Amino acid sequence: MSGQVMPCSPREIASLFLFEKLSPEQLGHLCGEGRVERFEPGPVYTEGDPATCFYVMVEGTVVLSRRVGGDDVEVSRTSQRGVYAGAMQAYLGDQVPQTYTNSMRVTEPTRFFVLPAQSFADIMREWFPMAAHLLEGLFFGSKNTQRAIGQRERLLALGSLSAGLTHELNNPAAAAVRATATLRERVGKMRHKLAHISQGQYSRETIAGLIEIQERTVERVAKATALSPLEASDREDELADWLDDHDIAEGWRLAPTFVQAGLDTDWLEQVAAAVTEDILPAAIGWLNYTVETELLMDEIDDSTTRISHLVDAAKQYSQLDRAPYRVVDVHELLDSTLLMLSGKIGPRVRVVKDYDRSLPDVPAYPAELNQVWTNLIDNAVFAIAGTGGEGTLTVRTAREGDRLLVEFRDTGPGVPADIRSRIFDPFFTTKPVGEGTGLGLDISWRIVVNKHHGSLQVESAPGDTRFQVLLPLTDPDAETAPAAETDVNAEPDTAEEPV
Repeated sequence: MSGQVMPCSPREIASLFLFEKLSPEQLGHLCGEGRVERFEPGPVYTEGDPATCFYVMVEGTVVLSRRVGGDDVEVSRTSQRGVYAGAMQAYLGDQVPQTYTNSMRVTEPTRFFVLPAQSFADIMREWFPMAAHLLEGLFFGSKNTQRAIGQRERLLALGSLSAGLTHELNNPAAAAVRATATLRERVGKMRHKLAHISQGQYSRETIAGLIEIQERTVERVAKATALSPLEASDREDELADWLDDHDIAEGWRLAPTFVQAGLDTDWLEQVAAAVTEDILPAAIGWLNYTVETELLMDEIDDSTTRISHLVDAAKQYSQLDRAPYRVVDVHELLDSTLLMLSGKIGPRVRVVKDYDRSLPDVPAYPAELNQVWTNLIDNAVFAIAGTGGEGTLTVRTAREGDRLLVEFRDTGPGVPADIRSRIFDPFFTTKPVGEGTGLGLDISWRIVVNKHHGSLQVESAPGDTRFQVLLPLTDPDAETAPAAETDVNAEPDTAEEPV
């Protein structure tokens, strides 16, 4: 938008703090290269357009905003003379994209000293060569430092996840190994018992009856339901008494196995009715081995299934075998991240999943969204630890208009109001030295806002802190999204506020 060009007074621009140390010759050169423009209320420039001018406000009121998702969010409003914005990085030339990093509008008739971007770059290099070199070094040095620390944070997160995954895999793997060894022993005893039965004076009808009871027992084991500790204890006492009454040795040892398999005294009465009294102890022993082998095979199946689920979750979390940009179910991403972080979350944090399963899939970079979930869950767990380590983490999904909401709510002490506006700043952290780099939320913000055209915000009160991620339900830039590789570690924009 162009304004009304007005005469440029060297004396007037010398009254602005940015130019107060310049010589009369330099002030005259500025007026020769630039101009004073008067803008009526409305837009001055728009975020993303080529950065053609450097603006210094002479008088009026200026408002800066940033595009967040489909909305423009106000980030600064001021009437202070001399504040500046626009092509602030023109002196870097082609080393960085020369586009406006925010939008500027005025709310009343406002005058600016306007300097073309190329003139601003030439003046910086000619009048302040040392300062230009220092600023360039600071800009790219900070950018490289941020990238290195961001990579280190990823490595630390990967190490933590690897340790947690190893711990989670170790439990079912160790259970499977133990169950396999016990199963080998039980099968050996079962063969011995079978040999003993085959050598006895048992009729074919008796052996057939035992086999038929064995098959029915296996069916009972497959359909067994879990009992409460009190119910299980009462039934064990009942079975142990029955076994003792029928002179079955070590009934107290057999009773828990039978109860776990869903067997009761009615079943034992059926066994007793099917065989003679002298065969009953051998038949009970034979069926005990049958029950134990079935339970051990169930344990092995459960353990290997858990291992398989963990491996699937690791693949889902890492997205190593998936396209970098695709349509995804956010619930799958959330579940895989929660499973990968279960070791870090620990048993004292109650996890509640409040999912709206009717939500559609969304276009996204799933591996990077998993990084966002990781950072937000990690922060929630850290916050809960500050209140004694016990609390609740609620992960909620819902639809809000044309966007999908993913909310992480924790019962920690909350984010103090005086730092709430800074938590997304790079290198800002409330964690002790060595426990945080201050880049987790900054990286998350860049992934959500820059790469997914969404928004990331926080609402906080003691005992109720909510980080809310809003993602577009449809691709806002379908043709270019797969190729849009935004650098989430890039140097933060320094022109978000007029300075």
